[in-house]
Amino acid sequence: MGAVYCGVDIGASSTKLVLVGDDGRVMARAMELSGVDYAATARRCLETARAIAGGAAEPTATIATGYGRDNVDFAQETRTEIHCHGLGCWHGLNKAMSIVDIGGQDNKVIHLDENGRRREFRMNRKCAAGTGAFLEEIALRLALPVGDLNALATMATESVSLGSFCTVFAKTEILAHLRRGAPVQGIVRGAFESVVARIIEMDPLEGTVVATGGVVAHNPMIVEILAAKLGRPVLIPTAPQFTGALGAALTAAGLHEQTRPEPA
Repeated sequence: MGAVYCGVDIGASSTKLVLVGDDGRVMARAMELSGVDYAATARRCLETARAIAGGAAEPTATIATGYGRDNVDFAQETRTEIHCHGLGCWHGLNKAMSIVDIGGQDNKVIHLDENGRRREFRMNRKCAAGTGAFLEEIALRLALPVGDLNALATMATESVSLGSFCTVFAKTEILAHLRRGAPVQGIVRGAFESVVARIIEMDPLEGTVVATGGVVAHNPMIVEILAAKLGRPVLIPTAPQFTGALGAALTAAGLHEQTRPEPA
């Protein structure tokens, strides 16, 4: 077995880890809720991934990214989420694109040129509007498991509009809709459309659009709504919640040195 390279993406909600070989092929993936001890969570993910990879050796190099990247005690270096998500997407497509990453606490829109270099990016850090946390709060207000939202949105025959991006105000709106007897499926569909509207207002989505993140992985209906609003298909990479960890692992392997997105 050749050298092993590791990328760790510690998000506010979950920790993702990817192992790649010398050729950049994925050997294993592992994910856990981030919890409160980021270092311990990252180490457990590493041991899980090594086992999945058939007892792979300790990584030759490890790059950490994400909200808790400075807490990974076995990483040699860190990189920004913008860099890693950009490289993780470009590695599979090798073309200019606009990346939409919907995370647990923030959203990103990243524009890459045809060589994989970042042209510009936008981030939403002001509040939880349009993020995974927004959907979790909606599920809580509706007394539903968050994992049920996508199926309910798919079943909706009409959308119940939520006029506010604000999580607090949206919850108040939902109470009013429930009091009027609005169907839960329509309310969930309206919440998904609110997420999409927040994304679209962040920055123009030009050319090829790629959607990543855990919200995308668990709620493909959001991508369908986004594609309908844009009037063209939106691509979803393999294992979209692992895109940042993949970019970190590829950076650790030293691949795409000439064409990878520039660090922020």
